[in-house]
Amino acid sequence: MTGSGLALITGATAGIGAAFARDRARAGQDLILVARDAARLDAVCAELSTTFGVRAQPLPADLTVPADVAKVAAVIREQPLDLLVNNAGRSLNKSFLKSDVDDEESLLDLNVLSVMKLTHAALPGMVGRGRGAIVNVSSVSGFAATMPGSTYPATKAWVTNFSESTGLLVRPKGVRVMALCPGFTRTEFHDRAGIAAAQMPDWVWLKADAVVRQGMRDLAKGKLVSVPSARYKVAVAGLKLMPRSVLHRVLSRGARRMGRTVGDAE
Repeated sequence: MTGSGLALITGATAGIGAAFARDRARAGQDLILVARDAARLDAVCAELSTTFGVRAQPLPADLTVPADVAKVAAVIREQPLDLLVNNAGRSLNKSFLKSDVDDEESLLDLNVLSVMKLTHAALPGMVGRGRGAIVNVSSVSGFAATMPGSTYPATKAWVTNFSESTGLLVRPKGVRVMALCPGFTRTEFHDRAGIAAAQMPDWVWLKADAVVRQGMRDLAKGKLVSVPSARYKVAVAGLKLMPRSVLHRVLSRGARRMGRTVGDAE
């Protein structure tokens, strides 16, 4: 997908969301960018407009708040979007045993419900126009219980399956939906989630710009699921093929070697 049109991107001020914003601005697409921090969002929009000569409109919203999700959904219904990127997401720095229901509901509101609601808002217009695309940013972690004690992989499993199913539904109508499933990517996400990034070898890390470039190439090819980088494609194949009993032992030992299961985080 190149040039012209309008893209709306959530979680657009950092990490993969910011990389999507740069990529789309470079391609000449006008932007509606969504994030919680209004001041930071204004600065990002101003920079992209100046650098690339596109119109970048800020839309401050907290997608854990139903009223804010409804506000963004209303904008989506009013605009002829060519691309929606549901990137905003989070993890919890605590295990299910140590989190409370409010924490878990907030996680589901952002990682699951906002993705569903914004996709639902975008698809009728795209189908009516016979064109458009949605990228839902998921994760390699969604292919198995890769973070013992965490409910984050479960939310991403939903995003991947939802995207694949919806993509199959609307593909004959000229609309594409794809789950983008990166592995560890250098962003602010891991610091906020309390993941000990310094303990991980350099080879596991992807760059956000490279993730987006590969994702956009896979979207253009009509893929329903994109796993950037050969090493993570191999990892996903292993997660799918390895017997569950063996996989569970490997994941538990790996978490202990990292010195942290999610259940130990406070």
